[in-house]
Parts: sequence; C-alpha cells; structure tokens
Amino acid sequence: MADETNTPPRAARGGAMAEGAVRDRPDAAPAAQPERPVTVSAAAPERLDAASAVPPERLDRFMRRAASAYYAGREPFGAGGDFTTAPEMTQAFGECIGLWAAIAWQAMGRPDPVALVELGPGRGTLMADALRAVAEMAPGFRAALRVHLVETSPRLREVQADRLGTAVRAWHDDIAALPPGPAIVIANEFLDALPIRQFIRRGGGWMERFVTDGGFTESPARDAPALPPDAPEGAVQEVNEAALAIAAALGTRVAAQGGVALFIDYGPGAGGLGDSLQAIAAHGRADPLGPPGEADITAHVDFAALGAVAQAAGAAVQGPMPQGVFLARLGLFSRAAILARMDPAHAARHLAAAQRLAAPEHMGRLFKAVCLCHPDLPPLPGFEDP
Repeated sequence: MADETNTPPRAARGGAMAEGAVRDRPDAAPAAQPERPVTVSAAAPERLDAASAVPPERLDRFMRRAASAYYAGREPFGAGGDFTTAPEMTQAFGECIGLWAAIAWQAMGRPDPVALVELGPGRGTLMADALRAVAEMAPGFRAALRVHLVETSPRLREVQADRLGTAVRAWHDDIAALPPGPAIVIANEFLDALPIRQFIRRGGGWMERFVTDGGFTESPARDAPALPPDAPEGAVQEVNEAALAIAAALGTRVAAQGGVALFIDYGPGAGGLGDSLQAIAAHGRADPLGPPGEADITAHVDFAALGAVAQAAGAAVQGPMPQGVFLARLGLFSRAAILARMDPAHAARHLAAAQRLAAPEHMGRLFKAVCLCHPDLPPLPGFEDP
C-alpha cells in the first residue's frame, strides 16, 4: 500500500480546506465559502437566463450531473487522485468494520444467508480488508454472508471486480434492487457525496439556489420541504433528499426484515443552518461550482435528520458517535500496534494512520458513526454507553 498518510482526508474538501482547516476545527460551523456571483429573481428558474446556452440548474441536479461525470472520468482515490478515504489509509479500518459486522450478525441471530452490502465501495478496499478479517476471525459469518455492492460507475465496478473477484454476488444500481432478507449495510463516506438542495432566507421568505455560469442564481422556493420559519436573513438551510430517502428505505427494511445499516461520514452531530458545500481536486481546494466532473463535490451529513426519518420508518438508531471513539472501542489502536510489530519498516505509517483516523484534531470528531437497526438489537460495538 502506498504511503498516503500525508494526503488530506476526503472530509477536508473545499471551503477553507487547502491547509486542513476544516478537520483542524472539527466542531466548528462550516467554513465560510468564497463569494460567488448571485442573481436574485422572482421568475421561474428555467426563464432566468434566456440568453445563456445552459439554463439555471437546481443545485442538487447540478451536483448529480457533476458526480456522474467525475466518477466516470477519473481515478479520485489515493495519493495520485484527489482525496484519501479511511480504508486507503490503513487496512485496520476495514478489518475493524468487518469484525463489527460479524458481531452484529451474531446479535441478529446468525442468519444464513445474510447480505453484506456496501454502498459506494470505491476501489473495494474496505470490503477486501473486511472479508480477510472475518475469514480468519469469524469463519461462520464468512460462510453465511453474500456480498452485494451498490455502485453506479461502470469503471469502478471493474476496479471492484479486479480486487474482490468471485466474492461479489452482485452489483446493484440502488438499494431498491437488493435481494430481500436480513442485511448488514456498510457505507463509508457515501452520504456526503449525495446531492443537496440549498435554501437561503431572503426578506422573510425562502429562496432556492440554482447554478448558472459558475455562480448561484436564487429563485423563490418551490416544492420545498419544511423549512424553519424563524431563520435569520441570509441563513442557508441544506436538505439532502437522497440521503433521507435512503435512511427511510433502510430503516423500513431493517425493521421489517432484520439487519443493520452502519454509516460513517462527516458532519455535525446535530443539524442546523449553514453552507457546507465544498469540493476538492488534486488534494487541494476547488470551486464546487466549477466545470462539472473536475472536482469532488460534497456537503456535511445531517445525522439528526437521518436518524429521525429512520425512526419514523420503524428502525432504532444507535449514535451518532464520534469516529475516534467508535474506532477506539473497536480496537483500532490495538490492531495498528499489531501491524506495526508485523511490519516494522512501516511501523510509523501504521500508527500515524490510526492516529489520524481517531484523533479529535484530525478525523476523530468531525466524522461520525451511526447505526440504523432492528429495534430488538442490543447496543452494538462502539455504541455502548460509557
């Protein structure tokens, strides 16, 4: 594995990211965004700029189009790409998650078969490390599990197939295509890349942001979700409808069919107002509204909103728990120490990666873990009361 411990984590994208400002202030409000041109109009957005070849595009639709172009056309992961995710920093991360899944399976009553699902598997690194760990430490779980990957990028599917081979039972375009039955769902840095809508308070009402010519256009909010009525002038409310839909669907599924869904991502523990739209390219700050496909665009995850819709669907919610606490309870530091002893030439790298994942001043506090699960399950590893 290449030494990637000096590349910025995917959480530190855009905003004031360039020197790690976001992860250096883990509980701060989203960093101030650079000024962008804004046009405010009462007209319908499709009529705002008749002279432009590209009409104003709602922010979530722009983000969806940009993400499709981005993942189709470049290798974003690792030192040679744009960002580094936790599984690429150390194998201990995926191993800990795999053994967490094995314990969750035992708590579920050891169903056989059980779907082990990953949403947005990247290069397949997390799943490969998880499968290796459970094959050695939990062979019963390894025999019972069936790997299903939710991935829309044909290029990344090929990368995953090369790494995981016949371990993968099937790929799916979305969670609705997953087979029925008990499931353990894992998603690391998946929700943050889903498209958001942004609403901004203007004159006692709410406007919605559209993108045109590299800047924002504002138009009166239409078909908007419930928005806070007493927000101050200029306040921004972000809504991730795709993430909420996934939480609702998985909440319904685990409540009815059994299972768990573990999300690890970044954002505040409690939702609130603020602009967290950000982007990264080549491990540096980028303009989120630049040419689609040139940068990785993300926003903070609203864990409180996810938990609320999952509970409304019948699931129990454990967490959110700071990633550092969660991983420490799973034994990340012990595993990193073992790897350091086994690989003395790279001992410092193994230990530094664990520190980076768990230390509050790095990824340990801004990142959170949350579990949606069947209401009858006990507290799962990492989510126990202190």
